[in-house]
Amino acid sequence: MMFYVGKDLLRWTDQCLEYIGRDQGLRQKNIRYQSFAALLVNQTPAAVQKKLRRRGVADFSSIYTRALGLNAVFAGPPDRASLSDEFVRNYHRYADELFAFRQNQAAFLSIENLGFDFEIFASGEHARMLAEEGAEP
Repeated sequence: MMFYVGKDLLRWTDQCLEYIGRDQGLRQKNIRYQSFAALLVNQTPAAVQKKLRRRGVADFSSIYTRALGLNAVFAGPPDRASLSDEFVRNYHRYADELFAFRQNQAAFLSIENLGFDFEIFASGEHARMLAEEGAEP
């Protein structure tokens, strides 16, 4: 499931970057994928926090970093047989490091104080998986 959360977040960052690319003033700044990933992790809007807490998600920052970290290396959800037991036991540490590695790949502008606001909605793919697990999207 973490893979699909990351996929949704990557789609969101891509849409944000498309928006930046259409704005002459913003296009000139050093706003990158990393800018939006940092905003998502460090400055999650109160409305998004409330929605996630209502769904039982308390540590959304860790979920975001791990989902984005895993999506940095997996193009699709990996089969359990292709993962080592070490990775499965400690995936959270590997995913955190992968996120940190990607964040450090390029210099980027921090946009946390530029007034960007956002909402998060589950994609159809994510909502379908939640429904199969008996959770409400």
